[in-house]
Amino acid sequence: MKSNLFLRVIILCFSIFFVQVDAVASLERQEVTNWAEQRGNELLEALSVRDVESKFQAVDQLFNNYVDTDYIARFVMGKYWTSMNSDEQQRFQHMFKQYALAVYKTYPLTLTDNVSFKIVKTTISGEHTAEVYAQIHFASLPQQDALQDIMVQFNIRESASGLKLVDLKIAESSLAVTYRRKFYQLMQEDDGEVSWFLEDFQQIIDSVERRNADYVNNGGAYSPNT
Repeated sequence: MKSNLFLRVIILCFSIFFVQVDAVASLERQEVTNWAEQRGNELLEALSVRDVESKFQAVDQLFNNYVDTDYIARFVMGKYWTSMNSDEQQRFQHMFKQYALAVYKTYPLTLTDNVSFKIVKTTISGEHTAEVYAQIHFASLPQQDALQDIMVQFNIRESASGLKLVDLKIAESSLAVTYRRKFYQLMQEDDGEVSWFLEDFQQIIDSVERRNADYVNNGGAYSPNT
């Protein structure tokens, strides 16, 4: 039960909220806060949709609009990014977006709990960067439960198409850094060979997408063989 709640927090964090504007430095904190609350409520509404395919489409749209997967893809490859040629870099960015869109669908996406959130603080940290701190509240849990209220930090940056989410932190744990560790391990297992890595990564993506297709075809349930 608690693990499912935590996974729902990841969904909320990785898909939520940021307005497209000209520059972070010109933003008023209250403007960012108001918009974040609006986008968060849109996400909660999307996750409440009962039809699985419609729910995925709604969350995909939020993800595509407000998560900078190209930036995150460069970050997670870290020291290995420069070992790729331009074609391999573009291919990986495309694959990483496929992967990110596929992985979130493996999490529990039905909000059976009374979930709410509020923005606690907004910080303009640089000319093109900002952080928003939010508290996510699970009303169905007892007050003494450590998971009833979870604090989340959202890192955003200005891109050519507006502000985008590039990382989130829960209890000082960075999602982007966690992804970097995962891909470093995959590269090491493939002896640093980019072509092998991309081949193995595509197999991972294909496997997750097949599982998700099975989930949709079965009306929100996995078949015994997946």
